Amino acid sequence: MASLRDIKNRITSTKKTSQITKAMQMVSAAKMNRAEMNAKSFVPYMEKIQEVTASIALGSTDVSHPMLTSRPVKKTGYLVITSDRGLAGAYNSNILRTVYQTIQKRHKSSDEYAIIAIGRIGRDFFRKRGMNVILDIVAVADQPAFAEIKDIASKTVGMFSDETFDELYIYYSHYVSAIQQDVTEKKLLPLTDISSSGGKLTSYEFEPSAEDILEVLLPQYAESLIYGALLDSKASEHAARMTAMQSATDNAKELINSLSLSYNRARQAAITQEITEIVGGAAALE
Repeated sequence: MASLRDIKNRITSTKKTSQITKAMQMVSAAKMNRAEMNAKSFVPYMEKIQEVTASIALGSTDVSHPMLTSRPVKKTGYLVITSDRGLAGAYNSNILRTVYQTIQKRHKSSDEYAIIAIGRIGRDFFRKRGMNVILDIVAVADQPAFAEIKDIASKTVGMFSDETFDELYIYYSHYVSAIQQDVTEKKLLPLTDISSSGGKLTSYEFEPSAEDILEVLLPQYAESLIYGALLDSKASEHAARMTAMQSATDNAKELINSLSLSYNRARQAAITQEITEIVGGAAALE
């Protein structure tokens, strides 16, 4: 049995850990609320730009663009969004496991795919396994601005246009609620399934031509899809970390109660032993 001092030290250290996890839970809760607001406020913009793009692309039969056309797939790109830090439960592992199993199933050689990693956890995971990471970005802010990821977003879209890869999938964690985040796979490029969210196309007058507008609008639309997924992913990350820290705090409290019970039992046994020894010594002197 552990000594009273050992049990007391464990109780003290567990209480300190509980204070840290409680503070991290409160910080993550505040960040989650703000990230959720950012993700929701971005939705109207996404719906509008999707409507305009779909109206121009589908409303004119003589309009064509490389980003709207499928081509033979020789190489597939995977854009994977993870976090820079751990302590978020299964947030990162669920995404990475899904991507890893998908790549193993679809491809036989590293020449058949390329990975673009947003987040240190994902980047390190793929590099340790010798997988083809061609582009990465780390240290993305908890409340990211579009300027922070514009460079990697434009490079990603540019690599599709340059035929570095022929299709692009994005993997991230979709925020459903504070206790539910779903790993999501979305085909980002080519934009073959673009459609108006309302189901009815609006007629627009444009100048100088539909081709010129799509030349500018389609890359911006693809970049906004990446940014929207990042905002959604950040909300999921903070929610997952809040839930994980709450569970850690609850487990610490249970451990403290268990250790306190063990401490009291050991202390009672020590007191009983001392009393027995005093009574025995007094009896020997008589």
